[in-house]
Amino acid sequence: MLDIKFIRENPDLIKEAARKKHVDFDVNELLSLDARHREILNLVEKLRSEQNKLSEAIPTKAPAEKEKLVLELRQLKEHIKEKEEGLRHAAAHFDESMLRVPNIPDVAVPEGLSDADNQEIRKWGDLPTFPFTPKDHITLLESKDLVDFSRGSKISGFRGYFLKNAGALLCFALWQFTLESLVKKGFTPIIAPSKVRRDPLKGCGFIPQHEEEVYKLGEDEYLSGTAEVPVTSYFMDEVLNEKDLPKKFIAFSPCFRREAGSYGKDVKGLIRVHEFFKLEQVILCEGNHETSVRFHEELTKNSEEIVQALGLPYRVVVNCGGDLGLGQVKKYDIEVWMPSQEKYRETHSASYFHDFQTRRLNIRYRGHDNELRFVHSLNNTAVATPRLIACLVENYQEADGSIRVPEVLQKYVGLSVIK
Repeated sequence: MLDIKFIRENPDLIKEAARKKHVDFDVNELLSLDARHREILNLVEKLRSEQNKLSEAIPTKAPAEKEKLVLELRQLKEHIKEKEEGLRHAAAHFDESMLRVPNIPDVAVPEGLSDADNQEIRKWGDLPTFPFTPKDHITLLESKDLVDFSRGSKISGFRGYFLKNAGALLCFALWQFTLESLVKKGFTPIIAPSKVRRDPLKGCGFIPQHEEEVYKLGEDEYLSGTAEVPVTSYFMDEVLNEKDLPKKFIAFSPCFRREAGSYGKDVKGLIRVHEFFKLEQVILCEGNHETSVRFHEELTKNSEEIVQALGLPYRVVVNCGGDLGLGQVKKYDIEVWMPSQEKYRETHSASYFHDFQTRRLNIRYRGHDNELRFVHSLNNTAVATPRLIACLVENYQEADGSIRVPEVLQKYVGLSVIK
């Protein structure tokens, strides 16, 4: 959410942000709602002031005049009640419109409509060459009894799966290796809840824009699709001290996504599933653009180092305007090579938001000048499983169907080759 004062003073910036992000948003309509809301609010406050003056005056009046003023006060209260109802409606419309205001993208964000328009900025690693036709991860995992899709769908439904044997060990190995790597860099390990209330989802920008993607359990109970939601919301409605910033977390959680709108995409395998596990980097820092940019690069570097340690060839792309979320200022995706598909697939996303999320969540800090400001928020995937396992087994496959285990994971798996 942006500051309404900023929006009033910079409507053209909002129009440009909506255009670049390909968001259907009318800033003039918002400003009309804002003006209407303020008009009714001023009227209600004026009427309440008159009510207070009248209430104070009644005890000092003679009986005859007092009776007249009591009747006048009763009528005024009814009028105020009517106007307050109008104020509630105006406030609700205004608040709903404010939730749809797009954040201003960084000037470095390229034009584009979808992920097809994202721009490659660097590559790492040599693409593997095989003296045989490489198998896909489904064939590899099933042939070694590392996954069971049949029983997974029987128990869990569409896109359900069981990871088994060394397949499960690979998952644990990736988590432990990643966790150790980030804790050494000063990140606080935290296990985050997956069940969250509506306010954190709304605060992080997933509701109402992407409500169809979220599993709803009850009236105010949802399953989060990322630890970004609970961990970014950790300090909701709190005031931090500038000296305690930045707050850096490496957060583990199960994640749940309905994958609405993805019909026909990756219907088999581990690339697109409803339930998965992530270690997410989350940073809350001082409200400064340069600081956000510095941490955005740091988060991306952390993830690149993990993928490099695993020996997986990848590329980094900067996301175009049409592939940015409503609140993202800038985003990088890391895409790892999938030999069976002969293309890179997204495995990590690094984003910064300025105070878009924290303004919604009311997370502030007191600066050295004693002024209250909203912190800035950033997040980035450290590792997402089982998707990364799919990339790993395809890149490390042998002609006989065996799978080599990356050296950095061997001590956790207890194997150098899965035969």
